Amino acid sequence: MIGILGFVAVFGAGRWLGWPGRWVWLMAWGWLLVLLLAHAPYMPAQLGDFVGGEFRGWFVLGVLVGVALAYRAALRRVRGRVPEPATGAGVAKPVTFSPVELDRYARHIMLREIGGPGQKRLKAARVLVVGAGGLGSPALMYLAASGVGVIGVIDGDGVEGSNLQRQIIHTDARIGMPKVFSAELAMKALNPFIQVRPYHRRLDEALAAELVADYDLVLDGTDNFDTRYLVNRVCAAAAKPLIAAAITQWEGQISLYDPARGGPCFECVFPVRPAPGMVPTCAEAGVAAPLPGVIGAMMAMEAVKHLTGAGAGLRGRLLIHDALYAETRVIGVKRRDGCAACGGSSTGTDHPE
Repeated sequence: MIGILGFVAVFGAGRWLGWPGRWVWLMAWGWLLVLLLAHAPYMPAQLGDFVGGEFRGWFVLGVLVGVALAYRAALRRVRGRVPEPATGAGVAKPVTFSPVELDRYARHIMLREIGGPGQKRLKAARVLVVGAGGLGSPALMYLAASGVGVIGVIDGDGVEGSNLQRQIIHTDARIGMPKVFSAELAMKALNPFIQVRPYHRRLDEALAAELVADYDLVLDGTDNFDTRYLVNRVCAAAAKPLIAAAITQWEGQISLYDPARGGPCFECVFPVRPAPGMVPTCAEAGVAAPLPGVIGAMMAMEAVKHLTGAGAGLRGRLLIHDALYAETRVIGVKRRDGCAACGGSSTGTDHPE
């Protein structure tokens, strides 16, 4: 009787104290083993009394418990061999928010056009930003503030003093630091709940194809035509939407280029590259400091709308903003037959939204 009471006491105490199951069973059976050894000089004469008068029942019980434990261990081993489902293989991880995140994104969630489902789409989204300069600075900051889950940024330049007049993501203390790492510091300081992927490299065709394939949306705010046409071709080939913008002096423009879903690509709208010197860069012609903030914020706004499905985006429309005279106009643009980048309306394939 002592053996039974001790077994129950040890087992119950172990469960109440929250010990691991394996420890509880070892302690309980160890108790019985100690009692058996303590009574060894009196066995087998008093063995029957020690086990309650029936040894065979305890033997059967021990065998059953051993089988159960062996089955449990085997089942755990089999389950451990089952691989976790890949998030990109059609099985997405559930998107959840901590209480701190719910408070952070409350103003988004209150919006009828975004709400909780839209905020979940933002957290699950992956956005690549090409360029961490004038346009990339505000776009990156607002993407981070909006809660876009994964933000990639590629730029091969370092922070210079002349950048700080308009590239607000950088600081004087970070002059000389690669722009992508400077941007990462600012974005993580603003929102520690996002993932930032900095790429301190020059963009070439092979790298562009590799990066674009891993993202849902691309934003291009670079200031040279070679990169713009390269990014457009890669996005068109990968059927990835592209939000591209450009600025000079007092004027900026922006559009969503998405030939896979019926809109034109960048090369449909601008099939001929300007001759050298015809379109000067900001370094050559100057730019008003707030203008990149205006157009860059528009890029982030269009990204949020596209990712959440809110409102009407700029697919098939080109927005032109003249800051000097406070005028904004939108013109329609369409796919071009025989476009070298996307094939245009003659060979392009439309996909549902």
